[in-house]
Amino acid sequence: MRNAFGFAIAGEMVFGNGSVNKLGSIVKKLGGSRVLVVTDPGLAKAGLLATVEGLLKDAGVGVVSYDRAEPEPRVARAVEGYQEVKGEKCDLVVGLGGGSSMDIAKTLALLLTHGGEPADYFGESKVPGPVLPLVAIPTTAGTGSEITPSAVLTDEVNNVKVGISDNYLRPRVALVDPLLTLELPPAITASTGMDALCHAVEAFTGIDYRYLPIKPDEEVLYHGSNQLTNTLAREAIRLIGGSLRTAVDQGRNVEARHDMALGSVTAALAYSNSGVGAAHALAYPVGALTHAPHGVLCGLLLPHVMQYNLPVRMEKLAEIAVLLGENTAGLSRQEAAQKGVDAVKSLIRDIKMTSRLRDLGVTGEDIPGLAEKTMGVTRLLRNNPRRASVEGMAEILTSAL
Repeated sequence: MRNAFGFAIAGEMVFGNGSVNKLGSIVKKLGGSRVLVVTDPGLAKAGLLATVEGLLKDAGVGVVSYDRAEPEPRVARAVEGYQEVKGEKCDLVVGLGGGSSMDIAKTLALLLTHGGEPADYFGESKVPGPVLPLVAIPTTAGTGSEITPSAVLTDEVNNVKVGISDNYLRPRVALVDPLLTLELPPAITASTGMDALCHAVEAFTGIDYRYLPIKPDEEVLYHGSNQLTNTLAREAIRLIGGSLRTAVDQGRNVEARHDMALGSVTAALAYSNSGVGAAHALAYPVGALTHAPHGVLCGLLLPHVMQYNLPVRMEKLAEIAVLLGENTAGLSRQEAAQKGVDAVKSLIRDIKMTSRLRDLGVTGEDIPGLAEKTMGVTRLLRNNPRRASVEGMAEILTSAL
């Protein structure tokens, strides 16, 4: 049994409405003189890239922009970006956008520092040292990548999702301005919001750090659930459960967007230290097969994973029910826990998000192969509170079909 856990965060977080206007002073404080801004074509077209470029130029900082981040970014896109900007002599990277822009920004900060290919760093703790300082500005409330130590890419050759995870990839500053999410469409608000809820639930219900199945002297990024991550996850579940419906239905509701942004970053602080579990592990092969957005898959799979874990996490699932506004008075432990699962299903219905894998093109014939591939995602499955098996993963997928 382990008797200690670790907890790491970004160097600094600046949170609040209008906080993006602090970008110039933040970059100057970090010593940036020529900045690479990484974003996607949509944000460039919407004018947000120009706004950020203006803030940097007003601070006397040189700017180079790469605006071709793509959803579920491919390794080839990261390599393309590196080849395009490596001669620009940038000394700081700004990631602007959702998780995909952050994934590319982190990968470029890594390659611009240490060179090589993305594949050189796949896995955990393979980054040899600090990377270029990174300022992360999220425009969605869900991925939490502005806090986390990971970049996720799609290996299009082998048709699998791959990750680079190392605390050196944590942004130096997370600059979280809820006002940047006001124009998010309902579908993206829903999927990224469910991604954030999945982070919080899996952080909260994950294996206790004392029983994480690792060697006594093994160093890990994800330590299992503990008192600190549990406290953060509880608040994230409460915030997201109380604001996601409103954020989807009333996109310009500033209070709902504020609470979603805060819930997302709080969930990220929890899961980037505790780790996530079977829902995220399953989302890797299912995502490679369907190319569906990561948040859609995590949200869709979450209640089915909760159901699978229910026998070993009744107390925490019952607590989730209360955090999501359910009344569990007079119920048995199992009934209260079931209310937690059902509350998540109800939320998915209310925000009109896809709830069946078959709607994404998955068939029963796909399930055995997907279950087998999921078992290869060991770094996530070891955090799941109930032991994973091929049969168990197939059970979850069948339930979600």
